[in-house]
Amino acid sequence: MNMDSDLQIAGDIMEVPHLLQPERVHPVTVADFVGLARSIAEDRSQWAPYVEYDATTRWYHRLRTGPGYEVWLLSWVPGQGSGLHDHGVSSGVLTVLEGELTERTDRGVRTLAGGAQRVFAPEYVHEVVNDSLEPAVSLHVYFPGLTEMPMHESLRAQCAPVAPAPAAPGVIVA
Repeated sequence: MNMDSDLQIAGDIMEVPHLLQPERVHPVTVADFVGLARSIAEDRSQWAPYVEYDATTRWYHRLRTGPGYEVWLLSWVPGQGSGLHDHGVSSGVLTVLEGELTERTDRGVRTLAGGAQRVFAPEYVHEVVNDSLEPAVSLHVYFPGLTEMPMHESLRAQCAPVAPAPAAPGVIVA
């Protein structure tokens, strides 16, 4: 007499991992990269131990790389800025982890408080500055990985103030 049940022989028919899409190991869409930035931002243990401040220049540390992307951590003491630049062929996600940063573009000036995110396309020209009186920390995801950062002399249009970005984690598409 056979004591094996159909479940023992075939397994649970409700579990069909062979029919499901494989879980992506690395992000591939803009939404995936935004999610990656948010997940790192929410877990201080992934970035806080690496934060340092340098009074002479912006400090940066590459946190992670993957196929076609890289993640950078930057710290900014009051008055430090990036200069007006773009990221060449790279798109990106900028997330403010602590403090407050000011972004200047040809569309205007925007204050980015902790939790704010900016998504930008290749050749997006901006300047990021810590205009506050407190240090700031930001996370930058570039895809593909950053290979160039051309500097620019001036914005195409006069910067006019725009409404501050929400402090709650929300994505602002540039």
